[in-house]
Amino acid sequence: MWSEGGKNKYINTSDFWSRQSQKGPAMNNTREMWNSNDSELWEEALSRYWTFVKPSNMSLEKEMDQLDPDIVKAMNPEEWYKFLMEKYFRWKYTAPNRYASTTKMLKTYSEDNGLLLLYKIKEELFAFDRDDIEHGLKIATSIKGLGAAGASGLLAVIFPAHFGTIDQFAVKALSEIPELPEIEIIRNMKPLSLRVRDGVVLINVMRRKARELNRAFSTERWTPRRVDMILWTCAR
Repeated sequence: MWSEGGKNKYINTSDFWSRQSQKGPAMNNTREMWNSNDSELWEEALSRYWTFVKPSNMSLEKEMDQLDPDIVKAMNPEEWYKFLMEKYFRWKYTAPNRYASTTKMLKTYSEDNGLLLLYKIKEELFAFDRDDIEHGLKIATSIKGLGAAGASGLLAVIFPAHFGTIDQFAVKALSEIPELPEIEIIRNMKPLSLRVRDGVVLINVMRRKARELNRAFSTERWTPRRVDMILWTCAR
């Protein structure tokens, strides 16, 4: 299947994703896609995300993708804790050892009236200026068990129009796009130990790309979260 890319460049989308699935040339294809204004290519990239989700995780993945922030906002302290323990942390930390180590810290909230403290953090998440990436990440990282990457994921599933998930895959994919103004900063990041300030840079890149795609395609469909979903597949 052929479709039109940026600068009147025609791309065989089937061939593109065939090459993308191969190791070596794949990251070069990420750059090609990033610089393309081909809506079909971007839609196929988004659809490709779901092919990487394990069947055992699909139900939870769909639930997080369709999460209603008003439902989260209305949760009482016990429901908020249960959501984090049984839904968000399980979605974010799919490796059993990572889930066990992070939830070990989260479980401390169930002691000594800690649920009220955790609930207060939720209230702060729904009160801050969502344009302020750094503030949002700092609030979310105050939840025990969440570093910058985990905090960004929580913000992304609750506020997908404002936040994307930062992780090693986003860094690896964006590192292959030399046209980015932030390229040197991104290439100097430590993908496995991202910090809040790294998150500010990466999420700003995702926000900018989402705005560019919405302008190019005359839509409001594209969000930082959807951009991060594509980056996640590109670096795998």
